Amino acid sequence: MKTQLIKDILVSKPDGKTVTICGWVRTKRDSKNLCFIQVNDGSCFASIQLTFDRENQNTLNIDEELKKITTGASVKAFGKLIESPASGQAVEVSLESIEVFGQAPAETYPLQKKGHSMEFLREIAHLRPRTNAFSAVARMRSQMAYAVHTFFQERGFHYVHTPIITASDCEGAGEMFQVTTLDLDKIAETGIKAGKGGKKESEAAQLVDYTKDFFGKRASLTVSGQLEAETYATALSRVYTFGPTFRAENSNTTRHLAEFWMIEPEMAFFELEDNMDIAEEFIKYLLSWALEKCSEDMKFFDERIQKGLIETLKHVVSSNFVRLTYTEAVKELEKNADAFEFKPFWGCDLQSEHERYLTEKVYKRPVILTDYPKEIKAFYMKLNEDGKTVRAMDILVPGLGEIIGGSEREADYTTLVNRITELGLAPEDYWWYLDLRKYGTVPHSGFGLGFERLLLYVTGMGNIRDVIPYPRAPKLAEF
Repeated sequence: MKTQLIKDILVSKPDGKTVTICGWVRTKRDSKNLCFIQVNDGSCFASIQLTFDRENQNTLNIDEELKKITTGASVKAFGKLIESPASGQAVEVSLESIEVFGQAPAETYPLQKKGHSMEFLREIAHLRPRTNAFSAVARMRSQMAYAVHTFFQERGFHYVHTPIITASDCEGAGEMFQVTTLDLDKIAETGIKAGKGGKKESEAAQLVDYTKDFFGKRASLTVSGQLEAETYATALSRVYTFGPTFRAENSNTTRHLAEFWMIEPEMAFFELEDNMDIAEEFIKYLLSWALEKCSEDMKFFDERIQKGLIETLKHVVSSNFVRLTYTEAVKELEKNADAFEFKPFWGCDLQSEHERYLTEKVYKRPVILTDYPKEIKAFYMKLNEDGKTVRAMDILVPGLGEIIGGSEREADYTTLVNRITELGLAPEDYWWYLDLRKYGTVPHSGFGLGFERLLLYVTGMGNIRDVIPYPRAPKLAEF
């Protein structure tokens, strides 16, 4: 008999038809005559109840299987779908037969019916999807990915797969994971021998010959697909990339990962104002999707993870985002400078406390900041006429701070070369990127949204390591 998903069975009519249930046992309550088993298959937040009455039903073989059942055991059950007399559930299954696929001995299975700390669950990342919190996060992650693609596909965007291995650094930060096939042990041995032979330490770099490496040059894992996406935006007009990115920051915070996913649209013929419009629309679309299509999981997050979460998201969706310049924002922050750990001043890189103050205290809704000092932004952002600021835009939301960062891109060849040189980068490393400004250049814009940062916001989870299946961070690559 075909297995049905529990999410579909729960909305079926209790007409006595026979159904097949497969899943993992959450709880079992057993008395002299009655046995109640809660089974969940991950298709939805709710479990379905299996009931067995020893007085009125054939106990042949069932009792023997019931003895094997503990929390975590996997089962296949057959029974009739009937109306449930219990509150909180419309239907249940009157058990006719059950088979235990795999036992979960109570003395060793780590996920018993009790509260577990997030720290403990991170240590068993291979089992934590079976908990309420992490199964809800997994479903939300899936739904948000679907929403991302739906939003862009409905608006004429093309999905572009940008490379994971790259020879260019979009941000110029240098915090990249190196990719190499060179024998590091052999290089180390050569270095030791050279040192014993009197070779100077300053000459050690000469021992590494990247022309003999796999790609013939230094290569790294990407920090962003933006530059490559721009090449396709200048051919297809509207594109987006959605994939893994990597940053080798030695950062052990609740907001940073070494491996994370980025959503990066790039739009030809979009100026800064157009960029802000679609970014605001995008945020509202994603939050509305979560509220409307993931209501059961959202209810759990609101009740158990972050009180008031649903109301916060609804407020963002219904708000008109405030738009103001970086200069205006700093003036507002300076009015209450003593309230901050990091004192605001023109030219500073705004901290989370500044961003949240603007959204939660001053304007009480999302804010889009524009026109940042060029010194704190990347080389590819379009320079304003004042020569001091760039046409950048960041979206700040209450409860989090920055959720989107973007800009109008510099479309002028000479200006872009000057910016690259000014920041100490080598123009020859970006020859192909500069070609886009030599041949048919157009005004174009784009932004980036960290997928995990979005998931933190819609789930209310407190640590970014809890919204990705297998977090990668310093000293953390166990699974």
